[in-house]
Amino acid sequence: MRSVRMRILASLLVLAGVGVGGWQLLPSQEDTGKTIRVGTTDEITALDPAGAYDAGSWALFSNVFQSLLTYEPGSATPVPDAAQSCGFVGSEPTTYRCRLRAGLTFPSGRAMTAEDVKYSFDRVKKIKSDVGPSSLFGTLRSVSADGLTVTFHLSSPDATFPFKAATGAGSIVDSQKYPKDGLRTDTGVDGTGPYTLASYAKGKKAVLTPSKRYRGALKSTGRPVDLLYYVDPQALDKAWNAKQVDVATRQLPPQVLSGLSASDPHQRLSESDSSETRNLYLNTRASSPLHDVRVRRAMAWLINRERLAATVYKGTVDPLYSLIPTGITGHTTSFFDAYPKQDAQKAKDLLAEAGVTTPVRFTYGYAENRGASEAEATALKQQLEASGLFKVTLKGYEWTDFQERWAAGKLDAYAVGWVADYPDPDTFGAPLVGSDGTMNTGYSSKAVDRLILTSQSYADRSDAATDFTGLQQDVARDVPVIPLWQGKEYVLSSEDVGGGQYLDDGTGVFRLWSLTWI
Repeated sequence: MRSVRMRILASLLVLAGVGVGGWQLLPSQEDTGKTIRVGTTDEITALDPAGAYDAGSWALFSNVFQSLLTYEPGSATPVPDAAQSCGFVGSEPTTYRCRLRAGLTFPSGRAMTAEDVKYSFDRVKKIKSDVGPSSLFGTLRSVSADGLTVTFHLSSPDATFPFKAATGAGSIVDSQKYPKDGLRTDTGVDGTGPYTLASYAKGKKAVLTPSKRYRGALKSTGRPVDLLYYVDPQALDKAWNAKQVDVATRQLPPQVLSGLSASDPHQRLSESDSSETRNLYLNTRASSPLHDVRVRRAMAWLINRERLAATVYKGTVDPLYSLIPTGITGHTTSFFDAYPKQDAQKAKDLLAEAGVTTPVRFTYGYAENRGASEAEATALKQQLEASGLFKVTLKGYEWTDFQERWAAGKLDAYAVGWVADYPDPDTFGAPLVGSDGTMNTGYSSKAVDRLILTSQSYADRSDAATDFTGLQQDVARDVPVIPLWQGKEYVLSSEDVGGGQYLDDGTGVFRLWSLTWI
């Protein structure tokens, strides 16, 4: 399978070329017990992998659980982690088999077996949480286990299955600690990752200690880490300035990020391109005021991404004109091709053709205290209302409530950031616009579903580019979603902390073990 190279991965390879590389920056023998404090505004939806499909939760999962596969820094090809080896069986990518490493043990001391892997995948699909990752396993028909060997039987050819197995959705749990039919609700974690969750206070702190039981792709585990959660970017910035955190990531305020300098001797700044995107999702159901495709196309004619990026985000993001971001195989500019500039007259003509009463009234929901979401919502409201064609009511929700509302189809419009699950264009297809996708806009297209299914069959992922070009053209025509921007990755650390450039590279792995004291 050919690697999908992102610009961010190229920058990491440059670093490796000047001698920084290797699997990780190995800790020195000094200060091995000193805790590194990492601050973030991400939130954790659930500690149970079957009940969370968001960046904050998966960042923690990367460290306290193992998946069968993982990614080395600078690579977009999965490598074995909990597995000793993995591969497709036969000429078609319909049967995938892994053999586990011997000697993996859960915190209880019980040995991991293939039955635990089967149990972990089965329960994600069975529980099918509204805010969980079950949609990633749409092609997984069944799982069989025998000793240390686990076999995945797929309903259709899916060369992307190894990528999905390497995500937080593939986290392997202790089958004796997690209920089969429901989510685990306490604050415990029983995984085999490089860290143990020593304690957890929701919305405040996760205390991580290096695990002595870990066996996997890493040559050694990292330093003790406290993950500190802040209610908004301003609170994180305040904590950084007060030296209450050693590393700040995801996200400082845009005005702070725009003023950072890599030449500042008192801190270390890692800035790189990212595959993170943000889209405006539109409810296409018959009960929604945005049901008529001409209404959604009218909205697309009124959005000014450049202004949004320049004003709300202070140039720290780039305008995005397609579902698949720059640097990923299959990227196009389908929305620029269809709606090249703001045009209120074209929007007006579409609404007249649709026979709807103007201004079209709808509610825009956003997550409170999540980056610049409120300022972004206000800016988009102003852009849409300036034409006199729309009247937008803004409504903020707490993060978990926000997720549940969009999952239940209760929001007319809502913007959500999307951090790639894995470095392949498929992560921007099925989950976002597939009929069973996690964004739940009510959109369903046989043509789009067919392109998604066909694209998954190619072992050489570059061969899927044509299908993704067609998919993006269909999405620009049907407008269940309007792409807004593509982000950049910023990690700010104190001058005595190294390894920040490896923390997050767009592969979906959050490498706390890469952080070291210098």
